[in-house]
Amino acid sequence: MPYQIAPFRFDVTVPIGHSLCGGWIPAASRIDSPLEALGFVLLTEPQPVVVCTLDWTGLCNDAHLQLRQALAKAAGTTADRVAVQCVHQHDAPFACLETDRIVRAQGDLPPNMDPQFFQTCLQRAETAVKESLKSPRRLTHVASAQAEVEQVASNRRVLNDQGKILKNRSVAASSDDIRDLPAGVIDPWLKTVAFYDGKEKVAACYYYAVHPISYCCTEGHVNSEFVGQARKLKAEHDAPDCLHVYFTGCAGNINAGKYNNSDHHENRSVLAQRIFAAMERASAQLRPEPIKRLQWTTADFLPPVNRAFSIAELEKQINDHSRRVVHRNRPAFTLAWLRRHAAQKPITLSGLHVNQISLLYLPAEPFIEYQLRTQMLYPERFMAVAGYGDGGPWYLPTAEAYFQGGYEVSVAFSGPEVDQHLMRGIQKLMQK
Repeated sequence: MPYQIAPFRFDVTVPIGHSLCGGWIPAASRIDSPLEALGFVLLTEPQPVVVCTLDWTGLCNDAHLQLRQALAKAAGTTADRVAVQCVHQHDAPFACLETDRIVRAQGDLPPNMDPQFFQTCLQRAETAVKESLKSPRRLTHVASAQAEVEQVASNRRVLNDQGKILKNRSVAASSDDIRDLPAGVIDPWLKTVAFYDGKEKVAACYYYAVHPISYCCTEGHVNSEFVGQARKLKAEHDAPDCLHVYFTGCAGNINAGKYNNSDHHENRSVLAQRIFAAMERASAQLRPEPIKRLQWTTADFLPPVNRAFSIAELEKQINDHSRRVVHRNRPAFTLAWLRRHAAQKPITLSGLHVNQISLLYLPAEPFIEYQLRTQMLYPERFMAVAGYGDGGPWYLPTAEAYFQGGYEVSVAFSGPEVDQHLMRGIQKLMQK
């Protein structure tokens, strides 16, 4: 059976007044740029594959599963053959249906997600996929390339001489003593993979590891951030019928803090231009080759719960009306994960392998080390890694990060064992 590809897109912009980033920042007051979901269906044997990204902070637990199920139903496939990743902008929804039920029961907490709006998004997803399948394109060739991104990513975990956290570099550093420190461990490469119908580029995917935040969380101005701007710039300068899809890599400990400045909102467009420039340089190197082999692989992932959390203590924090909203809403996310874990409902890791290219789709907020390790383990393949799939477990630090301390470890829902569990899952994706 010849391969086919059907690109799709649909709007996921929240209505005015909707909660953003879990409900602990101002609600949506203005739409600076729309939020989009973009993706494609690959018509393959034994069943189609669907890959999709959306401009949301996160999509957790049952909310993530329900969107995968909606896309699968429309494409005529199963949910385990669907990857859904969030780009992770912060002036956007952080959707968890169980968290929403928990906070609504309190009566005085901002809701997490409007269930009716979420159902509307599911309907839009089904409609968009069904429409795309009315006129699929041939999928005959694939190409890959990479280009270095200049002055965007920096590691936000600054260590002292004892290997412990000295400072956490903020998204928009306000002092030179932080900006002048080295960038630290990052992956400077933007990876590009493009799919073709003959000589015509039909879809192009971009993978880069950085928190996509220049400034946020203070005004309720919904936007797709600098990576969304870069994606749109690329669409304006490329083939008119090509869909451009951006994936945030393993950026749990990566932001733009070294190269950003909280005093200058125009930095958003500066960072966008730097991402766009790397997209252009990578695209210029693309050399399409015939597709000889295409395979989809999956692996289950359910790491042990961080022993620092207990259901009783979380419920106490959520019920404590003297606590700030953020210190009640965040424990609700934790409680939702602990309940899921108790029900033994694993996350699905997935991988798309085309010729010598492997595209891995991982959950939550993995540290950059997972991306770098994966590339080192499989040097013979062109590896691109996306994070921010099912956001249920929040941060996925490395084992050594728990010794180092810091913010990310304090709010990670899994313990140090998560390292070996995630690496084992990645190896299963590649071994198959």
